[in-house]
Amino acid sequence: MRVFVTGVGGQLGFDVVNELKKRRYTAIGSDILDGTAADCDYVKLDITDAQAVEQSISAAKPDVVVHCAAWTAVDAAEDAENIPKVRAINVDGTQHIANVCKKLGCKMIYISTDYVFNGQGEEPWQPDCKDYAPQNVYGQSKLDGELAVANTLEKYFIVRIAWVFGVNGKNFIKTMLNVGRTHDEVRVVSDQIGTPTYTYDLARLLVDMAETEKYGYYHATNEGGYISWYDFTCEIYRQAGMSTKVTPVTTAEYGLSKAARPFNSRLDKSKLVMNGFTPLPTWQDALSRYLKEIS
Repeated sequence: MRVFVTGVGGQLGFDVVNELKKRRYTAIGSDILDGTAADCDYVKLDITDAQAVEQSISAAKPDVVVHCAAWTAVDAAEDAENIPKVRAINVDGTQHIANVCKKLGCKMIYISTDYVFNGQGEEPWQPDCKDYAPQNVYGQSKLDGELAVANTLEKYFIVRIAWVFGVNGKNFIKTMLNVGRTHDEVRVVSDQIGTPTYTYDLARLLVDMAETEKYGYYHATNEGGYISWYDFTCEIYRQAGMSTKVTPVTTAEYGLSKAARPFNSRLDKSKLVMNGFTPLPTWQDALSRYLKEIS
């Protein structure tokens, strides 16, 4: 199987390439950077350039395209001068890739987010729920990217994830570890609920999907139950053996964010098991493995 992976300079694309190599598949990676840490055949690619996308993906002759590249700076996406760029990457770039996949007849896996929903209530979001109501620019751009894929292709997987962490890049865990080393106390929101997603585990699932034709919408985070960012931070410090005090605060008390954040990031993952996919391990186990990996 030949797989073209976008965004290999990021957390998830990096791990997808490694998982493909582990299974002896051919991985062709791309990013907008001149070089990348990902160990694969590499193509520098700006996905907002339709002609470049067609040339690069067509030349690679993939069976599957795993589209991990995205604008993910949620607060910066709210700035008026950034909105055209956010949409050029997350919407137009995704459409360019979907168009080439349709032309080549290959599968496409698109990575999305719980931000496509309104983030309210306490019920877990179902993968086939169409009750969309993004609360910020980033969420709207990812929803429009989903629609570009679903309206263009038949052979697609749309996989929504949340609270992502991986070795190759910045994330909440690395931030909390750094803050915890320099502060006696940290304030963390306790009214936003979800489940973390370890890109190492997610990459395994995405390659499992690529091996099948069980297309459609899926939700994929680690197992282990729904938690708050406060709960997550407490467990990070516990496992890391740190004594930093963690103080729970509400989103309103915390302030700071330009973009509205979802209070309810609970994603229902039961469709994975229904369709024969192995769920991700618990987030507690994932955190333990991750801390060893970055130590």
